[in-house]
Amino acid sequence: MKARFKYRIYPTPGQKTRLAKLFGCVRVVWNDSLACCQEKYTLGKKKPINSELQKLFITQAKKTEEREWLSEVSAIPLQQSLNDLNQAYQNFFKSTKGERKGKPVKPP
Repeated sequence: MKARFKYRIYPTPGQKTRLAKLFGCVRVVWNDSLACCQEKYTLGKKKPINSELQKLFITQAKKTEEREWLSEVSAIPLQQSLNDLNQAYQNFFKSTKGERKGKPVKPP
């Protein structure tokens, strides 16, 4: 049997601001990479691998004027959002092939 714990945090106003900035950056990276993957999927091309997505939407995006604010947060949550997107696509394709148990998964 596995134990489960529930934690509750009470961030200060400064921490709330930093968390909101972090979640906003994660959302932007997720949405940009999802749009790229959906475009490739509709064109019938292969989905870019994780390292290519990280290079495009984290490393190179931080160097542009438009997205330089991405460098204000840690890269680890941004990379994790791309890992989560990759896992979502794997679940979707396994579901379409019938390799995944449970109800069918819709595309991310």
